[in-house]
Amino acid sequence: MSTPIDSQLVKQLREMTNAGMMECKRALEEAKGNLQEAETILRKKLGLIAGKKAGRDAKEGVIASYIHLGGKVGVLIEVNCETDFVAKNDNFREFVKDITLQIAAAHPLYLSREDVPADLISKEREIAAAQIKGKPENIVQKIVDGKIDKFYSTICLLEQPFIKDQNKTILELLNEKIGEIGENMRIKRFARFAVGE
Repeated sequence: MSTPIDSQLVKQLREMTNAGMMECKRALEEAKGNLQEAETILRKKLGLIAGKKAGRDAKEGVIASYIHLGGKVGVLIEVNCETDFVAKNDNFREFVKDITLQIAAAHPLYLSREDVPADLISKEREIAAAQIKGKPENIVQKIVDGKIDKFYSTICLLEQPFIKDQNKTILELLNEKIGEIGENMRIKRFARFAVGE
């Protein structure tokens, strides 16, 4: 027999994750009423939902702009979804706005690690290795790999921590939104402009 779940807990989990009420209730039942564990369960499930939808075409969407700091920084972005209906959805629009704020604040240079030029990564590996000379080769390799992952998390939008919740990356946020909205979505491209750059 499952433990009865307090409706306040369901409401709280729903506010934290934007997942449906029944999904929240099932996650809380599975987590035996533990809110943090239920959030983790939902994030994993929403990610799985995103994985299933990833193969579907996303040819609708929006091009959005954001101007910040009295006209000193501007962002232009294209975010795609499957239907025009979702492109007009408030949840989708809020996500796009959050991503423009992220780009303005965190200044990513690339969308994903696949977009980073190989010569830039080689140079960063060289610099990282030079900083830790004298250690055994296998340790050097692990440290260099760690530094490169950190480098990706600063220059690649999808790997950056979300400015409104440092515990999740932009990719995790995107996957959550795919799960909530129920359509494949993708950030296609962006440009950030700053006066004097």
